[in-house]
Amino acid sequence: MDGLFVVPSAIYSVITNFKKRDKLSLRMRVYYPNPPEGVIQRLQAAVDPGIQVHTGEKIGDYEVLIDGRPAEDLVMAPSLHTLIVPYAGVAGPTLELLIKYPHISGHNLHHNAADTAEVAIALLYAAAKRVLPIDQRLRQDDWGSREEDCKAVALEGKTALVLGYGEIGRRIARVLVAAGLRVLALRRSGSGEPVDGVEMHPIARLRGFLPLANVLMLALPLTAETQGLIGPEELALMPKGSILVNIARGPIVNEEALYNALKTGHLHSAGLDVWYHYPEAPQETPGYFRAPENYPPTPPSDFPFRDLDNVVMSPHRGGTSMDTESRRVAALTKMLNAAAKGEPIDHKVDLQSGY
Repeated sequence: MDGLFVVPSAIYSVITNFKKRDKLSLRMRVYYPNPPEGVIQRLQAAVDPGIQVHTGEKIGDYEVLIDGRPAEDLVMAPSLHTLIVPYAGVAGPTLELLIKYPHISGHNLHHNAADTAEVAIALLYAAAKRVLPIDQRLRQDDWGSREEDCKAVALEGKTALVLGYGEIGRRIARVLVAAGLRVLALRRSGSGEPVDGVEMHPIARLRGFLPLANVLMLALPLTAETQGLIGPEELALMPKGSILVNIARGPIVNEEALYNALKTGHLHSAGLDVWYHYPEAPQETPGYFRAPENYPPTPPSDFPFRDLDNVVMSPHRGGTSMDTESRRVAALTKMLNAAAKGEPIDHKVDLQSGY
């Protein structure tokens, strides 16, 4: 037909989808009930124009919720399609909500993976070299620890077993390879070709590899399958004088068995950033951002780990540094921009595996 311009179907589709994405972006509302101080302003300034980030009192409707432990009424917003847990891991009650409301896509953040991996390495070397007891003696002007080098462990040439090969485990493994250790990584997805010098194996072969583990690094999520994964029998399989570092979750390792293995000297030492008891904070306080006065004195375990000089204790701060909130904002910005454009969002929660 003369004078009539026909738009090819492929081009029409692109134009239509672009308009849909643009319309979605202009309308997208985000509700972030309990952000760390200053994050809302930084996040609002960083996301694409048209994405509205709300906090404080609940708003009527929203497409995205940012909350690690949301109450059920928050996930019942009519337009909600995405829940973002603003840290690694997914709490049991949150996972239950995602299962109950399958139309909501759950995601979590891995913005602090580098910080957590660095703390794991720091705990390992502090434990292996007995940094804390030596530091305490020298603070008393006692130089006698110079003659106790035999109590320190040399790591180069030893074998490290890394449980969990995600964002954190991969970083830990790379550092250990560079430090001259043989590194074995166990993961749920099974064996594969070595990656960057790391040997890959299925976690089902755990017991077969524990007798080789001079160093055991735990960097896997807490699920029904991993709770109590390392118990008395598993610790007994490790070589005498080995080192355990846990920056995952406390209950992955049997509490009493770990204490006994350290007290008897079967384990040379341990670096622990995760525990069995945590202080309770007021209900309105965000679970990952509490003021110091909201931490009542709370023993981290039923067993006196504090009395052992071969344990380096850390109060679950592995993912925290002066860069944490900047990295959180960057990760959230990427997710929200993707959601507004209808693009895939990183780190989708697998409801079957629980993380």
